[in-house]
Amino acid sequence: MTTVDDLALIFTAQSSATPGWSLVRATDLTPSAKPHIRVEELHADGADPGEIKRHVEHVMSALGSSASELATTPGGASWLHVHQVPVRRLVSQVVRKLLALSAWPPFAIAPGPITVTPEQQLIGERDSSSQEYRSYTVTWPGIAYLLGAEVTAASTPSSSCSFTGVDTHEVPISSTAAVVALSWSSRHAGTLLPVLSEVSRHEQRSLLLDLATDPAQRCPKVENPLITVHRIPRTRFLALGGFSTATRQPDDSRSVLIGEHPVLVGRLINLAARLLERSAGCTQPSWCATVNAEAWLDGILAATRPATMLLSNDTSPLGALAVHVADRLGVRTVYVQHGAWIPGSVAWPALHCRHIVVMGERDADLAAGWVRRGDAEIHVLGQPRFDALASADRPRQRRYLENLLALEGGRPPERIAVWACQPFSRSRLRAQAEILLEGIREAEGNWGLVIAPHPAQDPHAFEAFPGLRAAVADPEVGARGCLAGSDTVVTVSSTCGIEAMLLDVPVLELHLPGEQTLGLAEHQVAHACMDAADVVEALSHLATSPHRTPAPDRAKNAVCRWDGATAATVAKLALSPSS
Repeated sequence: MTTVDDLALIFTAQSSATPGWSLVRATDLTPSAKPHIRVEELHADGADPGEIKRHVEHVMSALGSSASELATTPGGASWLHVHQVPVRRLVSQVVRKLLALSAWPPFAIAPGPITVTPEQQLIGERDSSSQEYRSYTVTWPGIAYLLGAEVTAASTPSSSCSFTGVDTHEVPISSTAAVVALSWSSRHAGTLLPVLSEVSRHEQRSLLLDLATDPAQRCPKVENPLITVHRIPRTRFLALGGFSTATRQPDDSRSVLIGEHPVLVGRLINLAARLLERSAGCTQPSWCATVNAEAWLDGILAATRPATMLLSNDTSPLGALAVHVADRLGVRTVYVQHGAWIPGSVAWPALHCRHIVVMGERDADLAAGWVRRGDAEIHVLGQPRFDALASADRPRQRRYLENLLALEGGRPPERIAVWACQPFSRSRLRAQAEILLEGIREAEGNWGLVIAPHPAQDPHAFEAFPGLRAAVADPEVGARGCLAGSDTVVTVSSTCGIEAMLLDVPVLELHLPGEQTLGLAEHQVAHACMDAADVVEALSHLATSPHRTPAPDRAKNAVCRWDGATAATVAKLALSPSS
């Protein structure tokens, strides 16, 4: 499977009266007067985001009415409910590619069927610097298949996995727990463990289910005897296989319109089912792995009989599944926001838990529009992970940063910027790096740069920048472990920007074309940087200003409440018998 289709679209019809197109290998192209284009050059960058969203909603509605009950878990969870996020992302790629096709003048003038090589793959991967998450996309042969092309690789997906229940030895020794929490990323663990620690202060037991399949994302060792950490066996996520659509063959009579393109709904169902045959571990389990995970959760909850389930993600497959299981078994659900929300960037703006704990007032407004149940309650309480910020050792973090940069260029610089990165594609990271490094080079004040990878990021995504004082922080340290010692934190949309704001560390928000930020500049708690010149201006201002100006409390509270007691307040909510 390739990350980029090395193909070209070429006009092959004999006359303009009967237009036709073919997908061929780009390396096989010969000079020709016929219109042709490499498919990697087809993009819909100028498409209206609102138009894309409308098309996605229209297609998802068609899928829901046609096939939402085509497959359900033994516990009654629909495949489309549990896997709404990956399916939506796939549909979004379909929409973008079809709009890109419409935007290419030769095809717009002479639209027609697309012929493909029968064995070409229908699903590929987009580039990502994430260590585990897979950004699946529909390939251009997949687009041709959706429009009616004959493709051998599009045979009906099969269901060939075995579903197994929970084994006795998989259940924790502790027979009961007041609270069961789910974590499959280091950010989840960092958010939920402070709450469980406060639960133990009430002399109540809790169980943290560590569902991470990436060793780097596992929960750290916990010494508290009232907190049990139990890992799901990796085999639960190794099962490959989807659900069979044999009883629902592609219906080439029903289509959904995307622009002027009629997409065959039955074929789209087949493509979605084929996507669910794959497994990217806990981040995107296959359908078989989903059913196995449900059986495991059923066994755990039956053995421990908790009053409350605590989550930091109730939208992606595992989170949506877990809430479905908890609701069925009568277990109260509490969601704790672990990262910043950016309007428009959420694949599926949906919250399923009974209680929703958000960081700031602006998040409460978003949550009110995202809740999917009538009895949901929203609580603005802050972020438990941030309670520890008050004890951040600034001098120690500063020494760490200086030592990193001293290894790169001898004597450390006078001022240090920390770039809190995220697992974007390498091309996006390069674009951000070029602007930031130019600003570092041109700004007044002798600046150095430390690149802090995201916890889920492949550290090899960053290479040395010759001639510039740049260093990469250790993955186990990350931005959270060094931002307090910096002179400024640079981010696009990392939650570390919020942490820096709370500590009155100046924040530079890269607002580059096509990027969505945390919106901190809108609250006047960050410098908005549209280009390298803005970075130069912001860094030069920081270098020549003798004093830092703390952000107003009102602005901070709008972004995130911070009183050092969020974990304790969430623990009381989780243990409240009336909720």
